[in-house]
Amino acid sequence: MTASIFEPTQMGSHKLQNRVVMNPMTRCRADADAVPTPIMAQYYGQRGTAGLIVTEGTAPSPNGRGYARTPGLWSDAQVAAWKPVTAAAQAKGAVIFAQIMHTGRVSHPGNMPAGAKMVAPSAIALAGQMYTDAEGMQDYPVPQEMTEADIQQAKAEFVTAAKNAIAAGFDGVELHAANGYLLEQFLSPDTNKRSDGWGGSVAKRSRFLLEVAQEVVAAIGGDKVGIRISPYGTASGMAAYPEVDETYLALMAALDKIGLVYVHLVDHAGMGNPAIPAEFQAKLRAAWPRTFILGGSLDAASGQAAVDGGAADLVGYGRAFIANPDLVARMQAGAELNAPDFATFYTPGEKGYTDYPSMG
Repeated sequence: MTASIFEPTQMGSHKLQNRVVMNPMTRCRADADAVPTPIMAQYYGQRGTAGLIVTEGTAPSPNGRGYARTPGLWSDAQVAAWKPVTAAAQAKGAVIFAQIMHTGRVSHPGNMPAGAKMVAPSAIALAGQMYTDAEGMQDYPVPQEMTEADIQQAKAEFVTAAKNAIAAGFDGVELHAANGYLLEQFLSPDTNKRSDGWGGSVAKRSRFLLEVAQEVVAAIGGDKVGIRISPYGTASGMAAYPEVDETYLALMAALDKIGLVYVHLVDHAGMGNPAIPAEFQAKLRAAWPRTFILGGSLDAASGQAAVDGGAADLVGYGRAFIANPDLVARMQAGAELNAPDFATFYTPGEKGYTDYPSMG
């Protein structure tokens, strides 16, 4: 008999009140200076019955902030404003990790602080447009190819953000290496055309991610660091490539040695993206000796089945948590779920954010 997803469990040294994870979701409720707002504490506090909460993607630096009204972890004001957020989630029993997200080329100067620059492994623009508060939809510009100094600076920014997260009361951080952002931009041969020490072979394309992981672990401890990956994902211009299996299986081995506490695999098949091949997913799972989180279009039954079948230790839920602050209780009771309002996913204010009803 396997454990219920509603029973307590361990993730490294972290005691989780259940196996339910609130997945990271961009909600765009910070202020113009990337400072968290008071309603963010209310939002995460309402959802604090999850075992683990991973916050929305949080920029490690001005260069890493791609979207309007997304929060940061580089300034004293940001650290101070995160403290009520972490306290609210922890008061309900949740363990809360900050997701560190450097967007790289998935950005626009209209969403970045003055003096920031768009950087990426190679000077290849993302097709399509980015929303800005000031000018609406704008074409993605061509990013600047990162110099050696830019690469070292970006690594240092991840480390500073991780230290700031701990200072803000977070239990740890999740490195966002999924969905086409900077860490994944280095991994993919479609976005990394470099011929120096940071590109070319699988090992060289993986180097930036692994050095970021190593340096963050050295700064705050492996038990406080997880990573999110999305092999076969198509978000932000990504696509599968011939060495994708080789790349991620090698990453598992290297990240195991570095000592991360978890790997968070996201499968966006439920949102119309290609599924991760089952055989490859099983290999990834087998290659990771510690906590393995599976996220993507699960319900209570499929989440329980994933744990029962050994596909995951923890199961992540995204949009269901947006509309159901008491998702854990609803799933446990077999109760009906509120439907999310897509129109308010990224709009400022409380509507569609903190006003979804709980049961009873």
